[in-house]
Amino acid sequence: MKPYLGGLLCAVVILLAAVGAHAADTSEWDRIVAGAKKEARVNLYVGRYGTEPLLTEFRREYPEIQITSVNGQGSQLGARIMTEARAGKVIADVFSGGATTNYNILYRGKALDSIKAALVLPEVLDVSKWYGGAHFYADPEGTSVFVYIANPSSSGLYYNTTLVNPKEFKSYWDVVKPRWKGKIVSQDPSGNGIGPPLVFFYKNPEIGPEFIKRLFGAMDMTFGRDRRQISDWLASGKFSICLGCREAIKAKEQGLPVDEFGTEDWKEGVYITSGGGSLSLIKGAPHPNAARVFINWFLSRKGQTALQKYPDLYGEAAPNSRRIDIPKDGLPPESRIVKGRKYLDISDIELQDAAPVLKFIKEIQAGTGK
Repeated sequence: MKPYLGGLLCAVVILLAAVGAHAADTSEWDRIVAGAKKEARVNLYVGRYGTEPLLTEFRREYPEIQITSVNGQGSQLGARIMTEARAGKVIADVFSGGATTNYNILYRGKALDSIKAALVLPEVLDVSKWYGGAHFYADPEGTSVFVYIANPSSSGLYYNTTLVNPKEFKSYWDVVKPRWKGKIVSQDPSGNGIGPPLVFFYKNPEIGPEFIKRLFGAMDMTFGRDRRQISDWLASGKFSICLGCREAIKAKEQGLPVDEFGTEDWKEGVYITSGGGSLSLIKGAPHPNAARVFINWFLSRKGQTALQKYPDLYGEAAPNSRRIDIPKDGLPPESRIVKGRKYLDISDIELQDAAPVLKFIKEIQAGTGK
């Protein structure tokens, strides 16, 4: 056989194989959709409020499938799913919420099927369309907890605009300079709310334990449990810098002299979290085909574009989908991932564990008598 004929034959074989694979994918998808229409229902448990606008878009696409959402706090819904499963009455088909609930309650409770096996649409399977060129899973096997959000997050650092010039800060190490000793207030690290920033400080190789040691051991920090109170202290000028003053944004809107440090351009960068955006398929789902249709639609371009359109889905700024092939111009600047900036992705459930850094801080505080 002549070389060019052999090459042509190989090309034809490859083309036929691709056509056959596409036909198989289409056939499987058609079968799933047909089954979903017969089931005519999918039950979504979602750890947020305000999902109706997004679900309305799904209903337009698949009017034959009635989608019902049960909204609430993620951990409570996770406990409810486990209770229903143990009673032999699985009601939820799909759960959307924080990766911590999905992993610690549902995955560890063996209540999940493989969502990876439920992905069928080629545009969903194509990892080149996703941030980092890969699907991101929060479980060790990479099969059960699909993370669909990549939110650049705040460092949690705020300042009094009459006492601090933010242009003087180019690094987190500028926060622990001697001039700020005794002028920093922080939310009590033993409470809720500042775990992710602390994990970022601890895990970032350019910041690390030494920074934590200096911040909590050498800066003579003051601690408070009431976010509003410490934000008031910052606004009144009692302190110059605050870690965890979430109420400071409201205070800024009221015209008070407070603002958040723009750490995205600091030397060490910022961190990325899943922002409550992970998806799972419940084991024994009563509507398995409809669940697969919703999962594939939601992770498609249409579904993730709809996600970014409705900031009230999270009660916060619109979340940044991990899909990179959808428009981002509707997102606020702080929600966009910018090429060239440094990001530490702490969406990994193992990186989210704040226990080691909290233990370390407790030991530091014991040494200072705080």
